[in-house]
Amino acid sequence: MKKQSNPPSIKLREPPALENQDSFSLILLGDPQTYIKFDFNQPLFEYLTAWVAAHREPLNIKTVLCTGDLVEQNDNLVCGGQIYKGGTCGNQPSSLQWAAVSKAFARLDGVYPYILATGNHDYGYDSSENRFTRFAEVFDISRNHRLWGRHLVSTFPNACGRASLENAAFEFSDKNWGKILIVALEFSPRDEVLNWAKNLCLSKRFADCKVIVLTHSIIDGNGDYLKDNYASVTNSGADIHKKLLSQCPNIKLALCGHAGGPSCMGARRTDKNVAGGNVEIVMFNPQAISGWDGNGGDGWLRILEFKPDAKTVSVRTYSPIFAFSKKTEHLCWDNSSAHKFELVLE
Repeated sequence: MKKQSNPPSIKLREPPALENQDSFSLILLGDPQTYIKFDFNQPLFEYLTAWVAAHREPLNIKTVLCTGDLVEQNDNLVCGGQIYKGGTCGNQPSSLQWAAVSKAFARLDGVYPYILATGNHDYGYDSSENRFTRFAEVFDISRNHRLWGRHLVSTFPNACGRASLENAAFEFSDKNWGKILIVALEFSPRDEVLNWAKNLCLSKRFADCKVIVLTHSIIDGNGDYLKDNYASVTNSGADIHKKLLSQCPNIKLALCGHAGGPSCMGARRTDKNVAGGNVEIVMFNPQAISGWDGNGGDGWLRILEFKPDAKTVSVRTYSPIFAFSKKTEHLCWDNSSAHKFELVLE
């Protein structure tokens, strides 16, 4: 079968490409919940994962990350859920939401050892009234074991005492960057989870790795630490920094979602660790950029290009949905300073 990464008749003026051919990239997907809560939006998110699958070679993509809130409600039988804080919860019961997000990520099974955070909406009934989640049922390691098994190096039990990918660490390597450890943490990680992650990062095996932490909630749209107030919240943004990010000099980058709104889909801040080095914290969440009950996020995703100098990451924000038509292709890159920038990880 001929590989196709773009509709053949759409000749992109600025197709996605590496800025340096010796780079590799990671793809960051924001919270999918607004795509998933409406049946008519669900194919848009599947188009994003199909696009990512098609660009593995052109962008030298090692893996794909997602910031969580995979669904709008984890375990609700009411079509569209209960009304949560006065909002609209879509038109899908939880079982169909999980089926839709599973179908979308099935595009990546066998292609990437993709890594998912869990968000507040992935727990409880509407939003983290408790720590129960269907995540472990839907994203059991068996579905993508050929790739997850190759990179997975450690897990920590979820709040129900079950082994799952809610708290999981994956190791990658690159000829220029050496070893890279990506650690995914549950929403509002418990103290024991943060201790596990800290001990893992500081262990002899991973002390010389550059570490990326992926968790749902750290900073808001202004770059300030978030204080979540859901029933099951244990540690919020400042706690995560104090107990984990600041304690491990090899944690260079933390990625999150959760925040944002119709006028904001990204933010970042730089903080310090105990050794005086920088840890970059980046929030990306386009889910409400077309309205809280809009199309799910206009198709925006992020391309994180890791340059061969082993310290520079170029961040670009792209929409395959805008690029899908000649009428809108000129809108497919967001080149504003908030969405096109470089990070230095050293």
